[in-house]
Amino acid sequence: MSIESPADSNHRHVALRVGFAGSGRPVFETLPARAVGPDSYELMGSPGMVEGCAAGDLLKIDADGRFQIERRGPNLCVQAFGGTPFTAESLESLISAFAPLGGLVEAPADRRFIVVTVAAAAGFPAVEAVMETWAAGVDTPLEWGFSNVFGPDGEPLNWWQESGV
Repeated sequence: MSIESPADSNHRHVALRVGFAGSGRPVFETLPARAVGPDSYELMGSPGMVEGCAAGDLLKIDADGRFQIERRGPNLCVQAFGGTPFTAESLESLISAFAPLGGLVEAPADRRFIVVTVAAAAGFPAVEAVMETWAAGVDTPLEWGFSNVFGPDGEPLNWWQESGV
């Protein structure tokens, strides 16, 4: 699924399926993307709810919002969810903490989740240290994790090793 931007025919938004609501209806997350071929898109932003991909990945997207990775990009996607919305201060703190790693920290206006895009070349220890230090200072219970590092079976995908990162 894609929606074309009138300013540039290659820039679109794609709807990736997150899962299903209690009613059985599909739930989608809309992300910026660049069309690169029929039903193929390069993600221009990392998802906050969809798992398995990050900005820079090349995806083949079905009409129902399911996708397959055609080529991995260079980025890790870290998602954080809190028991309550994150404060503006906690978001700013994470933005500052990721600046030395070149990470991009984003959240919707209501700050119900946070998503971080950071190059895998920054290294897992550095990313984990930033997240653990930040999480320890946040006043709400939270969970965070890498959304494009592990497969459905919980085993590492190791795409970063294959790409020479």
